[in-house]
Amino acid sequence: MSERRIIYPPVWLVIGVVVIFALDEFLPGPRFAGEAAQFAGSALLVVGLALLVVAGGLFTRADTGMVPFKDTRALVTHGLYRYSRNPMYVAMALVLLGVAVTVGASLALLVPPAFLLIIDRRYIRAEERQLEALFGDEYRTYCQRVRRWL
Repeated sequence: MSERRIIYPPVWLVIGVVVIFALDEFLPGPRFAGEAAQFAGSALLVVGLALLVVAGGLFTRADTGMVPFKDTRALVTHGLYRYSRNPMYVAMALVLLGVAVTVGASLALLVPPAFLLIIDRRYIRAEERQLEALFGDEYRTYCQRVRRWL
């Protein structure tokens, strides 16, 4: 029997943003600030959002579901998926990193790696098993060619 997942990755992204702002307010640790941090954080945030839109668009064009474990009808291996098997998750981590850098609370920098750990354990490993079962050798060959993250 498969594990029920009622909290999907975008919800984990929102939870991460909330945790970043809570850490900024209540437990920031050493702070860093300035125009350079604001610029870098904003750039990471914009790049992350743009990558999310592009990666999601590739799923839409392939007529396959974006919700993990549902409506998987195609193996997307082109565009951003030539460089990462998980560009949407990388993009979400970039969004979180951008928010953390922008707020300038050093403890908030722990949120993006925690997000990636949660996503890896709750989604990616099971998604990989599902994709291997659905697409067999085609997926295994893709995994040999493209890294999980970057």
